[in-house]
Amino acid sequence: IVISHLQDASDQMVSFPVVTFSSPRCIHATVTLWDPSKDFRSISNNFSYLDASGWYWGAISASEAHSVLQGASEGTFLIRDSSHPLYMLTLSVKTGRGPTNVRIEYSLGRFRLDSTSPARSRLQSFPDVPSLVQHYVDSRNKGEEEKTEELDHVTLPAPKECAVLLKLRKPIHRPQAFPSLQHLTRLVINKHTTCTESLPLPRPLLQYLQDYPFQL
Repeated sequence: IVISHLQDASDQMVSFPVVTFSSPRCIHATVTLWDPSKDFRSISNNFSYLDASGWYWGAISASEAHSVLQGASEGTFLIRDSSHPLYMLTLSVKTGRGPTNVRIEYSLGRFRLDSTSPARSRLQSFPDVPSLVQHYVDSRNKGEEEKTEELDHVTLPAPKECAVLLKLRKPIHRPQAFPSLQHLTRLVINKHTTCTESLPLPRPLLQYLQDYPFQL
């Protein structure tokens, strides 16, 4: 603690009466520490979901993702491992200017898209990447571009840092991970109910639905 001496306008020292205090009580500040085990659970659950999705391509390079998306329609996307040492995952998406990549940040059990947009601080975060992707796909499908205050533009790695509108429409699956009939059925059920626990289904089927509670 820094204590300053106060002086008046004539630069004379101002005297204050001496006040005595009883011994101060210890003030205990409550500090909430992040439990590292939560990182393990969060990351483990996230990759479990991604493995089941079929549109997580793993450790492919940016050029390989570019080749996959080059002939796709605008809004087609995939998730892959990031080549940057400070990021785990990257969203590769076909935009109106061609394929581009957006890194996915992870912090304290939450994922969000990286951006140089002024709205970066307002970007919404999610407990896993499928929830993040589902959010932006739903925003587009419902025509809520003007209502979405989080991310409408990402900055492309272009010389003039031109912004391009980000649209997520549909994922592209790995050839060896084309969804099974059971998984496709699960996606349809998830699209038509928000509470699978209430469905009159055997417990193993309910657990199967809960293992992947997404629509993509």
